[in-house]
Amino acid sequence: MKTAPDLPIIEPKSSGIIGLYRTEILSGLTVALALVPEAVAFSFVAGVHPLVGLYAAFIVGLITAAFGGRPGMISGATGALAVVMVALVATHGVEYLFATVVLMGIFQILAGVFKLGKFIRMVPHPVMLGFVNGLAIVIFLAQLGQFKFEDTLGNQTWMTGLPLFLTLGLVILTMLIIWSAPKLIKSVPAPLLGILIVSLIVIFFNVDVPRVGDLASIKGGLPDFSIPAVPFTFDTLMIILPYSFILAAIGLIESLLTLNLVCEMTESHGGASRECAAQGVANVVTGFFGGMGGCAMIGQSMINVKSGGRTRVSGISAALFLLAFILWASNLIEQIPVAALVGVMFMVVIGTFAWSSLTILHRVPRHDAFVIILVTIVTVYSDLAVAVVVGVIVSALVFAWRASKRVSVSTETNKKGQKVYMISGPLFFGSTANFQDMFNPKDDPDDVVVDFLNSRVWDHSGLQAIESLTDRYNRRSKKVHLRHLSPDCVTLLHKAGNLVELMPAEDPDYGVAVDYSIEEFDK
Repeated sequence: MKTAPDLPIIEPKSSGIIGLYRTEILSGLTVALALVPEAVAFSFVAGVHPLVGLYAAFIVGLITAAFGGRPGMISGATGALAVVMVALVATHGVEYLFATVVLMGIFQILAGVFKLGKFIRMVPHPVMLGFVNGLAIVIFLAQLGQFKFEDTLGNQTWMTGLPLFLTLGLVILTMLIIWSAPKLIKSVPAPLLGILIVSLIVIFFNVDVPRVGDLASIKGGLPDFSIPAVPFTFDTLMIILPYSFILAAIGLIESLLTLNLVCEMTESHGGASRECAAQGVANVVTGFFGGMGGCAMIGQSMINVKSGGRTRVSGISAALFLLAFILWASNLIEQIPVAALVGVMFMVVIGTFAWSSLTILHRVPRHDAFVIILVTIVTVYSDLAVAVVVGVIVSALVFAWRASKRVSVSTETNKKGQKVYMISGPLFFGSTANFQDMFNPKDDPDDVVVDFLNSRVWDHSGLQAIESLTDRYNRRSKKVHLRHLSPDCVTLLHKAGNLVELMPAEDPDYGVAVDYSIEEFDK
């Protein structure tokens, strides 16, 4: 997946420890500025006070930046989680949300302990392309809400006339600065420079456009520790359990896919299981400090990476800057024009969307092109977790169908007069029907050999197909020899085990229907 040339990645210069920390801290400041409107907007989506989203962005961002599996990745309150939370908050109140976030974090910690994060490697590349394309569209659509205002009746109305042209002009100006600044200034991240220049223009000339303070006040104190005020009963558990599980799954999927994307962009590696555990700890803490929970944010992560953030310093700085905004700098931050932040996010959209996927749709296999489009659409119209699950299922079914067509047979008669069936290809649930159709017990001689030297048995369905085949020959009082099956297959075959001809020097060595430890699976 190539990064769009419109938003170049700034590689940190080796100009000493001061230069490195300057880049990381300035990158963190840029991310913190972009976090404010996002956290406020997602709080409104979830139906909670803006500080609930801001506290989540601070706590989740700080803990995952310090202990997560991918330095430089940014986490906070996200829309993917907010849309699930809104029903719970509307029905049971915010305290149930805090309890749900705590349980969500526990599920994520368990996922890290049991190393479930590594299964993200099962997500095919077409699903990843659909994921980034869909998420880029979602980010774009989310920014369109900033081109609306509330009329005297409290209704959201699209901007028109001069306010619209002023806002669009500032958005375009921000994007132009971000695009051109890296060619002239290397010491300051381009998104931060764009925000600063446009903010100064708006403040100095008193341009009448929406500002961050128009969304909500971000002034507050330090978050207080409190145990969620919910009854500790089985009924409460039944209320929060399904929400917790869904939120945990969505959060982990979005975080691990973002981790993979950042690792690909930076040509580095990340720890999936460590990221799961860090996300879990962050959400447990957030639930006890009045936050709405969170996960990795692909938009802010892209801003950080493209601004030069590579270490934990940038993520930690972003969280601390956000806290400083809440405690001391709210009046200043609230003067920033929303248009500047929209311009930054539009550049994130350009850099996130996999434009190469548009040019390869007619070159890749049709089923891969279908998966890319399907995941993109489901991400936009449903949510990320559903889109990824749908994409993986469709890809798995296509793979199983194609693999089922690969099983084939050739026959010959050996010197002993036995008919020899030489099987090629995988034998598993998808190919067992074709496997059975290849044999003709009625017309075969009394002595038959089935050779599996060029075949592999993948699952229990394959084993059952072998036993069913031997039964078909046994019912006609014909003898069948099973040759070149692996020792583990012989062990698991019940009825046909005594028909297997063991040839240790030639028999394949592969596993089927056996349990592996996590360490063996990694190998």
